[in-house]
Amino acid sequence: MTTIQALVLGLVQGLTEFLPVSSTAHLRIVPALLGWPDPGAAASAVIQFGTLLAVIIYFARDLMEMSGAFLRGLISMKPFQDPQSRLAWFLIIGTVPIAVIGLLFKHFIETTARGLWIIASSLIFLAIILLIAEAYAKKKGNPRTVEDVDLRDTLAVGFGQCLALIPGMSRSGTTIMAGLFRGLTHEAAARFSFLLSIPAVGASGLLELVSERKHLAELGWFSIAVAVFVAFLTGWASIWFLLRYLKTHTTGIFIYYRIALGLLIMVLLSSHVLVS
Repeated sequence: MTTIQALVLGLVQGLTEFLPVSSTAHLRIVPALLGWPDPGAAASAVIQFGTLLAVIIYFARDLMEMSGAFLRGLISMKPFQDPQSRLAWFLIIGTVPIAVIGLLFKHFIETTARGLWIIASSLIFLAIILLIAEAYAKKKGNPRTVEDVDLRDTLAVGFGQCLALIPGMSRSGTTIMAGLFRGLTHEAAARFSFLLSIPAVGASGLLELVSERKHLAELGWFSIAVAVFVAFLTGWASIWFLLRYLKTHTTGIFIYYRIALGLLIMVLLSSHVLVS
């Protein structure tokens, strides 16, 4: 991986990780369009350390409050009494489904599922489901905040996150979609989605870092470090933008973008400009 490739991949990762457009899809599509080799699922997972650091720093205050409440809850034997402690437990519970399913289907996710036809189909499929979720949320009314999240919300969003194991689906897209179906506000769904990404992305990155260290060394640790740093900077900006954007907007613009990109990929594949 050259330094230029690392800069581009870090930029793509940071800009798309928290937007409901699928960072994995873009990390697969952009190199293909530029004639570069696929960096692989391992590199994609490790570059996510940049966006992981961004979300940890952005929500540092929330995480400190949750950690303190979590420990106090354990000591007092009342883990679900404090709202912050309860939210910490929900983040742990919500991570279990993707941890189990991710390990069970790891080989398929990192090989066959990275085909461009699957990615293009996933982009369009989730766009349609997001459109339905938006209509449902508008009709239901009485939106709820992060403080209102309960166990059923957690399980719904946790299993929604599992859909993101399929490249092109988008982790933020599937979790925001699940949150909307559960009646959360757009901002609340995004905030819970970002917090839920911390254990999932961290565990995934560490697993790939250990199991694929030889492949990563071949790509070059300096280049990977550059990609991680750029992903951190752009990831922080992406979080800042989306939380403010969703206060007054829906995910409509991302829905149309996903459909347009999915159709474009299909056209390029059909015309043999791209090879899956």
